[in-house]
Amino acid sequence: MPKLPPKKVGIVACSGEEMAEGTVTRLAALHVLETLCPEDTVTICLPLFLAGGEGDRAFARFYPTIAIDGCDLRCAARATAQYSGTPAGSIVVTEVVAACGLGQVAGRRHLNEAGQQAVAETAARAADLVHTLLDKQWNRREGRMMEAESLPLAVQPPPQATCACGSGIPVQTVQVNGEPVTLVALPALLEQLWQAGQRPAPETTAELLAQVQIYNPIPAGAEPAYRQMLAHEYALYCQQQEPAA
Repeated sequence: MPKLPPKKVGIVACSGEEMAEGTVTRLAALHVLETLCPEDTVTICLPLFLAGGEGDRAFARFYPTIAIDGCDLRCAARATAQYSGTPAGSIVVTEVVAACGLGQVAGRRHLNEAGQQAVAETAARAADLVHTLLDKQWNRREGRMMEAESLPLAVQPPPQATCACGSGIPVQTVQVNGEPVTLVALPALLEQLWQAGQRPAPETTAELLAQVQIYNPIPAGAEPAYRQMLAHEYALYCQQQEPAA
């Protein structure tokens, strides 16, 4: 399989600024990213995610993501589900407040005591989810958790909050039936085949297609078009590598 970044959990927070609970989501996410789980999480920018940010969308498709929403509209969770896949975890601040009996959250710029308590409780629940998700295996094909199975934690860099758009997950945009399609891990898969000494051939294309399907959903009936595209992309890649061979 291609060499990809160590497993982390994405945190996407609601960006609603019209309600105090939106402030709670952002502060809680920041607390998780910078204090509670800095080595194990990356932030996903919701506005960039909605605008088509390939890095953020690729991360949310490839790794488990937690959506932190201010209210039951669940904008962050819905956006993640629409563009990448159902989030592995979802927290709603209004539900946290009700469950803990914290009272009315107020203050969009300066939270009241109930709001500050909501930040701490929401962040704690998100951190618990992060630790749970890191001990489970994420099914990249289906975008969900597999049966409980412990995985060794990779060695991480010094603690710091990081962004999904700089996560290092390789993506490549290709043309399938005249439409642009962004494929996760394709650059790494092409390099892997080249390094293994496999040159363009029907069997190589079949292997490449099978690997691409692990990381990317392929619509029913579209396999012939994807096979043709992958054969073209790998032949082009090999041509580009020949001078350096």
